[in-house]
Amino acid sequence: MNLLEFNDNPRLRRAIAQIENPKKIKVLFVCLGNICRSPAAEGLMRQSVIENGSEGRWEIDSAGTGNYHIGQLPDPRMRAHARRRGLELDHHCRQVSESDFDDFDLIIAMDSSNYANLRRIAPTPEAQEKILQMAEFFDSVTPCDHVPDPYYDGADGFELVLDLLTAATRNLRDTVEANSLA
Repeated sequence: MNLLEFNDNPRLRRAIAQIENPKKIKVLFVCLGNICRSPAAEGLMRQSVIENGSEGRWEIDSAGTGNYHIGQLPDPRMRAHARRRGLELDHHCRQVSESDFDDFDLIIAMDSSNYANLRRIAPTPEAQEKILQMAEFFDSVTPCDHVPDPYYDGADGFELVLDLLTAATRNLRDTVEANSLA
């Protein structure tokens, strides 16, 4: 994401502007079951901020809008594909709660369905302002407009999700760090 794309996105600018403590940025990644996309985004974001030397500045978590897999580890296929990239996904799945809107600065939905679900769950209009879509952080050449659910796809689906999220989490990190008050 470049500065022009950031400036052309008022929702993104408002969400970043309302980060309460720019010295500790709290982000929650959300998909449906919290077993594929959102734990992968969580793990890749952790890896990204460690590589950037800014891990102390971030609090990162993930959750699902559904309650299907609470307490479970991420999908074994996602864990295997992530492990091939040197990434261990050890998050235990949980469901989004209303309190997450108080606890996190940014809540990032993997697709429009989860975005709509999050907007319904949000307890206030201010809480809705925290919700963004992961696609807002895609590189401009990305052919997708959301992070597709790889659950019913083969290996290519998991690899595509990891590719999309690797770039998007880096762009999220860079965008927030460049545009929040230090």
